[in-house]
Amino acid sequence: MAMSHNEKPKALVIGVGAQPGLGSALCKRFADQGHQVFVAGRTQSKLDSVVSTITSSSGTAYALRCDATDEASVIELFAEVEKRGEGKLDLVVYNVGNSTPGRIREMDAEYFKRSWETLCFGGFLVAREATRSMLPAGGTLIFTGASASLRGKAGFAAFNAGKAALRTMAQALAKEYAGEGLHVAHVIIDGGIAGEKQFSRHSPGDGQAANPGQLKKLISLEGLTDAYWYLYSQNQQAWTFELDLRTSLENW
Repeated sequence: MAMSHNEKPKALVIGVGAQPGLGSALCKRFADQGHQVFVAGRTQSKLDSVVSTITSSSGTAYALRCDATDEASVIELFAEVEKRGEGKLDLVVYNVGNSTPGRIREMDAEYFKRSWETLCFGGFLVAREATRSMLPAGGTLIFTGASASLRGKAGFAAFNAGKAALRTMAQALAKEYAGEGLHVAHVIIDGGIAGEKQFSRHSPGDGQAANPGQLKKLISLEGLTDAYWYLYSQNQQAWTFELDLRTSLENW
């Protein structure tokens, strides 16, 4: 829930990659709305690029490297957020994790384990440190989910297991801390996102533009950031736990 005092609040987005992408779009939206934004991820050059974009528009942003699956790294991340800037942390987004396809029979155990660590264990570490940082003042913690959060799909067991576990953990967290003023939400993104990864995937190469029909099936970054901001802005007497988002063309 938005802060009512005059201090400039802090927002932390974990899992920020290339532009355009969901992580970077969320950082820009929060900065535009007056937050000091902490841009966290594994690749320094990508973080710096997002920070540069925000600061060039008179926003406030800091780049912080973090491995969400490493406990010490996550603890250090929240300590850095506490030290920098003014005001309190009242918005955290866990946006970590790429698709991890593969058939079970041929799957290496370490591959499955790493997928779970990235999708779920990292979410637990961030959730724990977020509760320690934001309570008792309260705040909003949002997890990025996928269609895999709700149903299994052949060839994606590792991804399904991690995303489903993250959703269940988030739901337990929401019930555990709602009474203390922490709004926990989960966003199911059912389909490809209109960002750099999908643009590259659908591009025919040789500098040619992607097929417009294919792009229409991708979920709008603006629409997604609207949804995350809606969750953050909700009145405490009417909190949403989960939003389920897709384009009008998605077959579900």
